[in-house]
Amino acid sequence: MPCRTPLDTHLPAGETGRVPRPNVILVFGDQWRAQAAGYAGDPTVKTPNLDRLASESANFTNAVAGCPVCSPYRASLLTGQYPLTHGVFLNDVYLQNRAPSIAHAFAEDGYDTAYVGKWHVDGHGRSNYIPPQRRQGFDYWKALECTHKYNRSPYYAGDSDEKLYWEGYDALAQTRDAQAYITGRDRAKPFFLVLSWGPPHGPYDAAPEEYRAMYRPDTIELRPNVPETHADRARQDLAGYYAHCSALDACMGMLLQTLREQGLEEDTVLLFTSDHGDMLGSQGEFKKQRPWDESIRVPFLLRYPALLGREGRQLDAVIDAPDVMPTLLGLCGCRIPNTVEGLDFSAYLHGGTDPSDGAALLLCAQPFGQWTRAHGGREYRGLRTNRYTYVRTLDGPWLLYDNAEDPYQLDNRAGLPDHARVQAQLDARLHRRLKAVADDFLPGTEYVRRWGYAVDATGTVPYAD
Repeated sequence: MPCRTPLDTHLPAGETGRVPRPNVILVFGDQWRAQAAGYAGDPTVKTPNLDRLASESANFTNAVAGCPVCSPYRASLLTGQYPLTHGVFLNDVYLQNRAPSIAHAFAEDGYDTAYVGKWHVDGHGRSNYIPPQRRQGFDYWKALECTHKYNRSPYYAGDSDEKLYWEGYDALAQTRDAQAYITGRDRAKPFFLVLSWGPPHGPYDAAPEEYRAMYRPDTIELRPNVPETHADRARQDLAGYYAHCSALDACMGMLLQTLREQGLEEDTVLLFTSDHGDMLGSQGEFKKQRPWDESIRVPFLLRYPALLGREGRQLDAVIDAPDVMPTLLGLCGCRIPNTVEGLDFSAYLHGGTDPSDGAALLLCAQPFGQWTRAHGGREYRGLRTNRYTYVRTLDGPWLLYDNAEDPYQLDNRAGLPDHARVQAQLDARLHRRLKAVADDFLPGTEYVRRWGYAVDATGTVPYAD
């Protein structure tokens, strides 16, 4: 994979005349919805470090997790592919080595690669050792498949199968490890580092006490789309959820300080995002997988001062998980593998045109886990544009929102005469997108059968802790 010409040549050139390649740090929390940050307008949560980062970053205000659940997002992040291509459309299945990963691509162009934190694409048990051949090309390794015991959190380091434990709150310890990785490196090679936090995913009462003390349920201001019948639970959950967010915000502050102290701020691409959101009572729903904004929209702050400057700006292009890999590779001038289905937004960040058609594909191929059929789960396909959300099930149109006029998605216009023309246009657009990605929109049981997965009566892949 040879390196392409970088987007610009105004960066300081080395002795060879080649533009130095930036380091890349990808930080993401689990289940952090886009709305839960001070810079995003949340009146309750305290995120001063992220607010400062947003003031210096390109903020994709319409970033989404098109398949809003843990393993599918992570597999798309790693491969640049859509779930029905890489096959991880539900949790706790193995991401096969069918395509070069983002770590493979960076390594081929001379980068060291590192992964710290939650993995969740191995499918061989949530607490089992993951051998090097199943790590998608990452070299430095301090990770675990999955745990939500944030204060008794195991991991494996390097090639050892000895189970270790992070000290205290795992996100804090993982951030310290990422800081040590950055400060202890040989500067001769650039690095690609992923820091994957488990929170703010529940349990919501697991943040350190100093952050839990910052929030009381009776002071939480709810979004207007939380029904009164769900308000008490929503406030209780949000108090703990916000505590996690503030703890992680402090972790981000630590990481940013290390970059400043090491003189790496200017020439480091830093992306903060999440794998999906959390309904937290909105629409009377909880958790993820649903196609409403609280579930699908994620934070997406990208800072690269040497190339993009330090002036914060909001971008309305709709960017999705498969687009992360090609965009980061494009910013570094690295070749994008031809197996990638996502779009490269690097030129757009540099002032070019939006490479998309203005919409991201939404899908739930198989309802499972926290959104089974017994709890309203259903297959769906849809589009999220910078204005509309349109979703249909196997039975036909389900949701249509004008997000400009109805930002809390309180007025579903699907099937109503006053939006018939818009619905027809979006439906035709959705069918064109499904055809382009060879998605026949079949019942979930058919995809389960094709990939040979064993699911229980709820459609969920059973897993071992």
